[in-house]
Amino acid sequence: MARKLGRTTDKRMALLRNLATDLIIHERLETTEAKAKELRSVVDKMITLGKRGDLHARRQAAAFLYNAEANENEDAVQKLFSDIATRYDERQGGYTRVLKLGQRRGDGAEMAIIELV
Repeated sequence: MARKLGRTTDKRMALLRNLATDLIIHERLETTEAKAKELRSVVDKMITLGKRGDLHARRQAAAFLYNAEANENEDAVQKLFSDIATRYDERQGGYTRVLKLGQRRGDGAEMAIIELV
């Protein structure tokens, strides 16, 4: 069963879309451990779509990810399909790594870094 992260469905999906887009652009994020563990499955599915590489997969990824700029001439979907998916051609899953950092000072939440392997 998926984590609810203390949010309603639409807010939780918006959070995961935002985190997935940022992880694809920056390739490394610092967030809470629960969010990082939930984000793993979402990003792995996006990279699998990128490895498929056909038009339908590109449209599915574009429908999920936000239209954020990776740099001046490339957005998140283009980076996913051109750069990240080609990097993992030989890999059969497990595209992300979660490293635990310890507790956040303010509220004691368990923090983690999620990054692309």
